[in-house]
Amino acid sequence: MSIGEVLAALRPEFPDVTISKIRFLEEQGLVEPDRTPAGYRKFTHEDVERLRYVLAVQRDHYLPLRVIREHLDALDRGLDPPALPGGGPRVARLVGDNAPAGPERFERGPELRLSREQLIEAAPVEPALLDDLESFGLVAPAPGTGSYDGEAVTIARAAVELARFGIEPRHLLTFKRAAEHEASLVERVVAPLRRQRGPEAVGRAEEAGREVAALCLRLHAALVKTVLDRSGH
Repeated sequence: MSIGEVLAALRPEFPDVTISKIRFLEEQGLVEPDRTPAGYRKFTHEDVERLRYVLAVQRDHYLPLRVIREHLDALDRGLDPPALPGGGPRVARLVGDNAPAGPERFERGPELRLSREQLIEAAPVEPALLDDLESFGLVAPAPGTGSYDGEAVTIARAAVELARFGIEPRHLLTFKRAAEHEASLVERVVAPLRRQRGPEAVGRAEEAGREVAALCLRLHAALVKTVLDRSGH
């Protein structure tokens, strides 16, 4: 979304918001939109939700930006922000169950860097289960930094819930292999686009990759449901 589209989306709820206000919140590091090669801002759905949260707690609870930044930091790490009197607005987390299911699910959002202790707290996951997930290659820290990203939190959370049904990390290898095959299909589509010339080639490749990945995810879910329906579950 352009900054004008973001303004149009926020205006019904926050009539006083302006483009200058959005730019100010960006300058304060509360939202970090991508930039096109020409320098124009590109906001994601998550960026808009962050802005909506910031504007709501400013209006309803008069929180200073320093405190709001702490709230957003907690959300970025998969944690709940401090409770607000009378309840507070919700913001779509950058990781976890609220992740969108369409192509935007595969957009590059703000990069999370969690320590092992932060990951254990954010999931929350027992250290022994995390060890098993790592031993089967389902979760791994980033090379060089040793930090974990938001997807590691999502995987760990799912593994915790599946463990309640007796499904162990070793059983999840089939998902890992399927994901690797689907990723290879995405790469076959994207590779020729990356080799094209022109300033828009990278953007076209990324957009095609997101769309194909989302279609693979949708197909996978539909096939699983079809099999379960046919077996009477």
